[in-house]
Amino acid sequence: MTENRLHLPSRQEVALGIITVLWGGTYYIIQLALQTSGPLFFIGVRFLAAAAVVACFVGRKRILNGIPRSEIWRGGLIGIVLATGYICQTAGLQTISSSRSAFLTALYVPLVPLLQWVILRKAPHKTGILGIALAFVGLVLLAAPWQTGLTLSHGDGLTLLATFSFAFEIICVGLFALQTDSRRMAFVQLLAGGIVAFCLMPLVGEHIPAFNWGWVLCAVVMGVVSAATQLVINWAQKTVSPTRATIIYASEPIWGGLVGFIAGDSLTTSTLIGAGFIVAGVLASEVKPRWPRFRRTLRGGAVRGSGMKMRRPKRPSMSDLVIFNAELRKRRFEGDDA
Repeated sequence: MTENRLHLPSRQEVALGIITVLWGGTYYIIQLALQTSGPLFFIGVRFLAAAAVVACFVGRKRILNGIPRSEIWRGGLIGIVLATGYICQTAGLQTISSSRSAFLTALYVPLVPLLQWVILRKAPHKTGILGIALAFVGLVLLAAPWQTGLTLSHGDGLTLLATFSFAFEIICVGLFALQTDSRRMAFVQLLAGGIVAFCLMPLVGEHIPAFNWGWVLCAVVMGVVSAATQLVINWAQKTVSPTRATIIYASEPIWGGLVGFIAGDSLTTSTLIGAGFIVAGVLASEVKPRWPRFRRTLRGGAVRGSGMKMRRPKRPSMSDLVIFNAELRKRRFEGDDA
């Protein structure tokens, strides 16, 4: 008899789980930082701190020596898109709770196949369409139109814009990832995002805040977490399948909502149900079952449960074919004589 052994997670899966838990708590950290800093300044400091951590970990010479122009403009483009998403998300956190921001941000996963359809003309998988539908239901439940009418708050709108930016960033990474070095691209993205955030400050009238240990510590923590996330993902997903990684990432809004609830956010019944639909949409968008194999498994299980034995047809050997052909020729010969 074969023993059923419990599948223990690998080191890579544990690392992705820890990163997901830490990332779920960053929404509340951003809210704390916004009490003493503006969103653009905090994003700029956060991105540059993360770029410095990546440079220290990977090595300055390894990053800067021989970097091609293609990686500079591609990483810069992705950095601009990424900075746009984080700026909108951070600005939205000024008016909405951290748990609500976490649930809305998770919509970027089912939005990816939709944007692929619009931009790349690549039709989504059936499970992708199901994920979009589930995520839309979750968004409606989070908006609660029966309470506030068919409107979203200003913070909700900014967070949804951030969600589209994150989805578009994933498409850009998918287009450029094979032609570039992942570590150099991560550095260029973070550096470009920080520069963009600082350049936008005078355009919107945001000033440099007074020195405060609140935003300094939050920026350092977010910089370390951002750098660790990029490095761990690049290392872990070499051995962890995209399906298992997506299942791990799907818990991010759950951790974000839990941290927000502990910090004092109120979670209504419609919010919890809507969050559940969004998480289900995330899983449905990325987990693609092998339906033919699944049907064969069910059919085999049904036959085994009924006590019947499945017998494969016997493949004839060469000797069987020779005997069969000889008998066939004999019958034809006898028929001609008659």
